[in-house]
Amino acid sequence: MENHLMWDKQYNVGIAIIDKEHKKLFSILNKLFNFGHREEKSRFACQEAIKYFKDHAIQHFADEETYMASINYPGLETHKRIHKDFRERMLPALESELELTDFSEISIQHFLGTCAGWLIGHTLIEDHMIVNGEPIKHWENLLPEEEQTVMGQTIASLLHSMFRLNSQLISGCYAGEKFGNGIYCHLIYTGKDNKRCEFFLLFEKQLIGSTVGNIINTKSETEDRMLSTVAKYAAKQLIERMKQQFSSLREFKMTEEHLLTYEQFYKIYERQSPQFSLLFDTGRGYFAYCMTSSEISRSKEDLSTIAENTVAEIEDRIRPENTVSEKKKILVVDDSDFMRKSMQALLGRDYEVLTATSGMSAIKSITLVRPDLVLLDYEMPVCNGMQVLEMLRSEKDFTDIPIFFLTCRVDRESVQKVISLKPDGYLSKSLPSESVKKEIDHFFEKNSSVQ
Repeated sequence: MENHLMWDKQYNVGIAIIDKEHKKLFSILNKLFNFGHREEKSRFACQEAIKYFKDHAIQHFADEETYMASINYPGLETHKRIHKDFRERMLPALESELELTDFSEISIQHFLGTCAGWLIGHTLIEDHMIVNGEPIKHWENLLPEEEQTVMGQTIASLLHSMFRLNSQLISGCYAGEKFGNGIYCHLIYTGKDNKRCEFFLLFEKQLIGSTVGNIINTKSETEDRMLSTVAKYAAKQLIERMKQQFSSLREFKMTEEHLLTYEQFYKIYERQSPQFSLLFDTGRGYFAYCMTSSEISRSKEDLSTIAENTVAEIEDRIRPENTVSEKKKILVVDDSDFMRKSMQALLGRDYEVLTATSGMSAIKSITLVRPDLVLLDYEMPVCNGMQVLEMLRSEKDFTDIPIFFLTCRVDRESVQKVISLKPDGYLSKSLPSESVKKEIDHFFEKNSSVQ
């Protein structure tokens, strides 16, 4: 985003009262852009300028809606919904972020980038529809607000589960505004009869960098590649969890995945008609979840399941933390529920057993709670054991965490392949449980005697 907005004739709608207010809003944002780049700035002046922008925007919405009603514009209700979302959800959330961070540079960038992007997009797309008397096709498939609310709660719970972040839904009509330095993931899923779902999951880079990606200390191209890879894994994991929540999505398989530039993302997305287009503030950066679908029907049973799971996760989130354990921590990483429960039962008496269902969630767990040993499934979908090991071994803060591979394969070639990756050990899943326990006990006894 440049540090100023240039008014262009293409922004003119051709309705004097609307064009006048658009120019005014552009002018106010320009002043805020210039103000935000000043080394010495008064918080009071910034507050007043933002209040001025907010007041003008709200009055502009009222005038625009009055005009649309006077000409019986068919897209009036959709416009009202978009205006309401910006007025009652996005603006208050942006203002709250400014206050909580004492008008930090990042929060000012969020405010300016989101508001400027919203204003430009709304002017060029929705407001031009008024003159032509056309309905707003981009939002014609947007699902009702009650469903948006439930979906917002679900996504917030998944973000908490994956990143331990408490997220706030700040828009239900995210239109592709550039809210910061982002990573843009585009996933395409195909079901029976060539039904197609497209997901756009957008991570502000600081979100990934301050959670899973904080194991990297250097600022380099390597960091950018790793953060992009982590974001892509996170996107796929989130969609897989969504599939578990929605029975109508379970038949779908991923057929394409892309990492896009912002320009590529916006060019594709502006042609879409999403069912969901949600923007969240995670407290560590912004995240957007957008979904388009051709024919998927969503049942009341789906919504009920989502609501129940959401409540369960929220209740789990507010339970008091357990007291700190003196037991050694073992992280079991396996996509098999049976294996995780078996290891929990086998080791739970003598060790504090943590579990993760994927390579992505393993990385998250390791960054949050450093384990004394990782039992890592060698063969997992999406992010396999080898990739997790390579990512951890490449970072100096985690090179000394012991990792044992869990593998079903015991043939010589497979064993040699596992050993060549230089884990601290490997265990066959076919071993008797007492042998597995004995190997792990021996590992800790040996390490203890060395120390």
